[in-house]
Amino acid sequence: MSETLREVIADELAKLDDDRLQMVTVTAVDVDSEMNHGVVYFDSMEGVAGDEKIIEALNEYRKRIQHEIALQVRSRRTPVLEFKPDETMRAAARIDEVLREDARRRANGATSPSADGDSATSPLGD
Repeated sequence: MSETLREVIADELAKLDDDRLQMVTVTAVDVDSEMNHGVVYFDSMEGVAGDEKIIEALNEYRKRIQHEIALQVRSRRTPVLEFKPDETMRAAARIDEVLREDARRRANGATSPSADGDSATSPLGD
């Protein structure tokens, strides 16, 4: 059910003409078993700086989105939606950046002097 809701919400957001929601991606939807409450996780190119205005915009369209869910998903209930930034995606991006930076440092360390002034040595002892 969560994936179906994610698709419906993403399709509805694509129809909206609101600059605050440009480049916003719905990454996941968690819904309780009774379909009373749903948390919609999103990510955007603006990152943390854009969260407040994105949440404001999503809350303005919340009833419209819930209405569209009611029309497309044949269910006894339509969950009340809550919108939150997807911290999992951001944490993964931070980890990726740390790994890339480490790889750059290692690559540069193999061809240039190290931070303490000693020249880099080959593991083979050349």
